[in-house]
Amino acid sequence: MAELSNITFWDKINEATIRFVREHREDDVRLLALSGHKNPDINLQWALEQIQGWQTARRKLPSWSAVEGIVYPPHLSMEQCSSETTALYKCSIIDQLPNTCRGMLVDLTGGFGVDFAFLARQFEKAIYVERQEHLVETARHNYELLNGDSHTQAAFMNVDAEKAIDSLPGDYPPDSTLFYLDPARRDNKQTRTYAIADCTPNVLELLPRLIQRGNRILLKLSPMLDWHKAVDDLGDNVAQVHLVSVKNECKELLMLLDSSHCGEPTIYCVNDNQTLAYTPSQQKGLSLAAAKDAEAPYMYEPNSSVMKAGCFSLLTQRYPVTALSSDSHLFLSRERVMDFPGRCFAVTMVTTMNKKSLATALKGTRQANVATRNFPLTAQQLRKRLHLAEGGDNYIFGTTTASGDHLLYICKKTL
Repeated sequence: MAELSNITFWDKINEATIRFVREHREDDVRLLALSGHKNPDINLQWALEQIQGWQTARRKLPSWSAVEGIVYPPHLSMEQCSSETTALYKCSIIDQLPNTCRGMLVDLTGGFGVDFAFLARQFEKAIYVERQEHLVETARHNYELLNGDSHTQAAFMNVDAEKAIDSLPGDYPPDSTLFYLDPARRDNKQTRTYAIADCTPNVLELLPRLIQRGNRILLKLSPMLDWHKAVDDLGDNVAQVHLVSVKNECKELLMLLDSSHCGEPTIYCVNDNQTLAYTPSQQKGLSLAAAKDAEAPYMYEPNSSVMKAGCFSLLTQRYPVTALSSDSHLFLSRERVMDFPGRCFAVTMVTTMNKKSLATALKGTRQANVATRNFPLTAQQLRKRLHLAEGGDNYIFGTTTASGDHLLYICKKTL
């Protein structure tokens, strides 16, 4: 294990700084920075970092923000770290593994340590690896506050992921070892990267060595990635693909690799309490709405994880809905489908773009939430054409049916 220097964040802390953080953590950080506090005993830069970190944690890591003494890293690390919701979801993936597979966790990209702190509880031994020394110190301090009474044996290594693999203890065989990696998605110039090969560390290069030491690998990748391409890059050992959304915003793309798996993966589309699981071969042909169904009373918009997965034909197989067209990604039904993985709208009126029809359909309407799917106008252009302000209880979808008709669906969101 690489030795840590004696200089840590503790050297920045004194009672005056701690008191300043406690007294001002509800305040606007920008105003505090401009206020010009002159007390030489206060490390203002570090204090502002802690205040901003706590304010981020209050919404992102609520259980951490409730613990006195947690130390927060610089802003970029706070923004990039997992949320409590997504960290707990990763724990649910581990929960499905047999107990014999939970001997040792090796987190090769420890960072702020959020995922490590949650995942470590499910293993007998957990090793955190991080090349930035200040993050190692922060993660170790926080882990002891959060998991001090855990049964898990935890170790912290200040070293590159590549070097750490060769120096791991041999206590646990590969079938009871799991590697976790969340590769950095910025290059040396701090430019965002997305492709697996462009991240640090390069998982594709490490993969043969990882498979030798641990039979299972959990990867957190950019939600911007095409998951089909990621599966192709990583090979047949990809057993599970998890597209994880929170409040209908796709946050993470997770891949579970298993050296014993060979074949197609199971895809999990997750949005809060909605989960749709399938294998790619289960997708058949898309069931399109007939002309008589164009004015069905219920419309559905898939959640962001389903949209990311692109499993639209599966929706018409699993649920009593039909697709408006092959490209609109909107669905209709005669009866309300309660468990559809997305939003449900009650259709109040369907109209063409004919001026007279529009005037009748929109009479008295001053504002609406406007969206377009497979439509010749953008949402902004359509809102301008309709002379509507944004917001309110009405939802208007401009779309194209399977027969090529451009229609507006005026709806209200169901409860």
